[in-house]
Amino acid sequence: VVSKATIPYENLLQQAKETADKPYLQLTFGQAYGRFLQTHEFDPDERHVVKYIDDKDHPDLAYIMLRYRQSHDFYHALTGLPPTVLGELGLKWLELWQTGLPMTAFAGTFGSLTLSHDDSHILHHHYIPWAQRVGGNQMKFGTLLNVYYEKEWDTPLVDLQQRMGIELAPHNVEGEQR
Repeated sequence: VVSKATIPYENLLQQAKETADKPYLQLTFGQAYGRFLQTHEFDPDERHVVKYIDDKDHPDLAYIMLRYRQSHDFYHALTGLPPTVLGELGLKWLELWQTGLPMTAFAGTFGSLTLSHDDSHILHHHYIPWAQRVGGNQMKFGTLLNVYYEKEWDTPLVDLQQRMGIELAPHNVEGEQR
C-alpha cells in the first residue's frame, strides 16, 4: 500500500527539489514521482478508501482496486501527463487499453463531453492515439498494474519506460511543463 509510511516520501520530495532544473528524461523514476507530488502538492495519504467492494468478502479484489487507484500517480510520473482534465482523460484512455475496466471507458467517454473544442481536438488527435498505441501493446510484461513501482525509485526514467514499452505522452499540446 502506498503511503508516506511505506515509501521514502521525504527523500523523494528532497530529490525533486535538488533536481528541479534537470530535464525530465534525465530523472530517475523516484525523482519524477517526487517532482509530480511536489509540483501538484499531492499527498499519497489522501487517497480515499475503496468503496463498493467489500474487503471482508473480497479482500483480493479490494486490494487490487486500491493498488490501481494508488498506482495512478505513478502513471503520471511515468508518462509525463499533468493532472489536468485533459491529462486525466489521456490516462483514463491508457488505463482502458491496459485494464479493460468499464469505469475507465465511462470516465474517458463522459469526461470528454465537458471539453472545449480545442481540448477535444487535443484529446482525440494526440492523447487517444498515444494511449491506444502504448496501452494496446499490453506492455512487454503485462499491464501497468504488474509493476512493483516501489522497487524502481532509483531506475532512470527512460530505462523504466523502455523496459515497459512506455513512451512519454505527447507534450506541450496543452502547454504543460514537465
